Amino acid sequence: MVEDMAEYKIDKTDRKILQMLEDNARISVKEIAEANFMSSPAVANRIRRMEANDLIRHYYSDIDYSAMGYVVKAFINLEVKPEDKSEFYPFIEKIPNVIQCDCVTGDYSMLIQAAYRRPEELDHLVNELQKFGRTKTEIAFSTPIEHRPIPVRLASDLEEDQEND
Repeated sequence: MVEDMAEYKIDKTDRKILQMLEDNARISVKEIAEANFMSSPAVANRIRRMEANDLIRHYYSDIDYSAMGYVVKAFINLEVKPEDKSEFYPFIEKIPNVIQCDCVTGDYSMLIQAAYRRPEELDHLVNELQKFGRTKTEIAFSTPIEHRPIPVRLASDLEEDQEND
């Protein structure tokens, strides 16, 4: 049973567990337990509780797409009218080469990240997207900073830091 998020409060131990999972999603419960001076069942219960409360939603592998031949990484800005979003969302969800799609502010309403083996494949996607609106495509030459975890911080930590300043 999922607890009401208003009632569910993560503590410093939960935060440390989250940080360890963010740094390495394959870390064993035993390793987490040892680092937190806890039993493995206690850690497993905390992880299950965070999963049940959607604090932990998925576990990922960091795959080098270029090593698999996906050398064209693109960011596509797309202007989608609000009334077209109900048709757009199912469309974009079905495209396997789309890594991520975000609703954004600015001149465009969507930012789509995709990876393809050849520019012609990307061109096909952009042509398909243009039925929803205006596009602007940028191709990445390199990625100096890969996806990385950010420090897991609680609102109470931020308040505490401000009080100590």
